[in-house]
Amino acid sequence: MKIIAYILVWLSFTQSNGATESCGCSKLNREQSQDKAQLLHRVCEQKSRSAHSHYRDYYGEMEQELEPEIEGMSLIPGGIFTVGTNKPHFHADREGPERQEKLNDFYLDKYEVSNDAFSIFVEATNYTTEAEHFGDSFMFKTLLGADEQKAMEHLRVASAPWWYKVSGVSWRHPNGKDKGLEGLGQHPVVHVTWRDAVAYCTWIGKRLPSEAEWEVACRGGKERKLFPWGNKLMPREQHWLNIWQGDFPEGNLAEDGFEFTCPVDAFRQNAFDLYNMVGNVWEWTADLWDTNDVSESPNRVKKGGSYLCHKSYCYRYRCAARSQNTEDSSAGNLGFRCAKDA
Repeated sequence: MKIIAYILVWLSFTQSNGATESCGCSKLNREQSQDKAQLLHRVCEQKSRSAHSHYRDYYGEMEQELEPEIEGMSLIPGGIFTVGTNKPHFHADREGPERQEKLNDFYLDKYEVSNDAFSIFVEATNYTTEAEHFGDSFMFKTLLGADEQKAMEHLRVASAPWWYKVSGVSWRHPNGKDKGLEGLGQHPVVHVTWRDAVAYCTWIGKRLPSEAEWEVACRGGKERKLFPWGNKLMPREQHWLNIWQGDFPEGNLAEDGFEFTCPVDAFRQNAFDLYNMVGNVWEWTADLWDTNDVSESPNRVKKGGSYLCHKSYCYRYRCAARSQNTEDSSAGNLGFRCAKDA
């Protein structure tokens, strides 16, 4: 029955929507399988309350109660799911093999946390991010002028020379120390470390999603699909995400409408009413990259790819793709969204 519901959700969604290569950001330091008998006991259906709001009804035993709706979050049905892939593109990233994960119902933010939202947190708590504490963060080369790039050649990342460690850059100044947040209020907050993300989530009464939760939500009820909406990158010849067009790393043609980050509500990507799950900015998850890592700043899993990803170089804007950074890492293409237990 849940399978039928997923089909209904998908139909609703489609009717409403017209090697070891890398961009180098990990160096800035990081079969859906359901028990069909069980499915007969519960039918989950995502319905539209408005053009941008969905909820789920349960049709089963009369005494079963609805989960409450939480503004700005989608309720993701639990179950047994297949995550990972048996067709990995980057073997070193441990994309495979496929494995089954059992998840409870949970909520996930529809949008990446925005600069406006993070500003409220900072104002309420007087929080200082790690990039502000360290005094620098990593910026992509195209945000720097030719003279700036030449003057800061010694601050490039050796294995990814298009990344520069720039003083004065932080979430308040994402595109340069002399540039503020004007016009970027609804863009995702960036230059935030894993610890910064945890601090925000804790303050607002939420948490970071696990990698499995993130991936299941990304797939939107679909099995073994590359992207949240299916296997075709550009259905109806339309852009469904913010990634790199052109030759990396010299010139982003911005054919999707955005040269850098885009607003958090720019691309609705699946039937769970989730936006920018892939593309735009990488998103921190709760999971360790190595479960036995007990170092002071271990690597954490990040998902979704970013606006700097391109198939020819960093094909990581797939639901199964993954990468990592240390907990204290920050960059101009790394943000997060929150989850919450149902």
